[in-house]
Amino acid sequence: MGNFSHLDKKGAVRMVDVTDKNVSNRTARAEGQIGLLPATIAAITDNALPKGNVLTTAKIAGIQAAKKTAELIPLCHQLNLSWVDLEFELGSDQITINSVVKTTEATGVEMEALTAVTTAALTIYDMCKAIDKTMTISDIHLVEKKGGKSDQRSDFSPKTAVLILSQSVHEGKSEDTSGQILKEGLANYGCQIDYTEVIPDDAAKLNTVIEDLKDKGFELVVTSGGTGVGPHDVTIETIEPLLTQRLPGVEQALHSYGRIKTSTAMLSRLLAGRIGNTFVICLPGSPGAAKDAITVLMPSFLHVFSMVIGQRH
Repeated sequence: MGNFSHLDKKGAVRMVDVTDKNVSNRTARAEGQIGLLPATIAAITDNALPKGNVLTTAKIAGIQAAKKTAELIPLCHQLNLSWVDLEFELGSDQITINSVVKTTEATGVEMEALTAVTTAALTIYDMCKAIDKTMTISDIHLVEKKGGKSDQRSDFSPKTAVLILSQSVHEGKSEDTSGQILKEGLANYGCQIDYTEVIPDDAAKLNTVIEDLKDKGFELVVTSGGTGVGPHDVTIETIEPLLTQRLPGVEQALHSYGRIKTSTAMLSRLLAGRIGNTFVICLPGSPGAAKDAITVLMPSFLHVFSMVIGQRH
């Protein structure tokens, strides 16, 4: 066997890290065909094959294969599948195989659906090869996938401000990492970052900036820092009285996700709501909290802007 210990990054293989991805309901559908002689189709219909019931066996094989996909495809994740099913459509000289796979996980089940179809086709081939030497397997493809962030796209690009509250960053004693994460993450989902500023932990200054951003028509303001329980943490006390509407579900989602990763996340105070036509989200100041916020909020949160103008969820 070859020695792969010297492989560079281009030659290395690795699984995709889905640790930070949200768990959600996911579905995939796949399809494929196997061509057979008309006489073979008739034998399958009449249950006249020497090995027994072809389609029942193929269905069981496809379901079993879907559950074992991670063992067959090296870099696939092991997933807890909640449902697998296969259906067969018999034509005059081919069988069309359709699969559907569902899960509630952090990554999709496309490979499981494709593996189910492929294995079902191979099973039909195996059971019929004694009487049919012409069989061909073809056109195995993904028909549909649902779930995850691909289903949550939003065409809305809110005018956005990122506001960092940090005395040390304001004085140049430390570097702003969280703000950069937020700006890049929000921009990746279409937010127009038209304003960024670092200010000290000062309630009067924060109040002035928020009111100014609201008056200038900013639709989304994301703050980072000042949400703890320290003597200089003033973000929540300053912004909460300004809210005209609160979004507790956003706060709960952020808290819930944070606690899974860091037990001390329960000590952070989070705030989400709106001041007139401006939505405000107040986050802890750590880089981890900024990354978590992008994972949890984007792009789902952007649907709030469609809801404001009367559109459905």
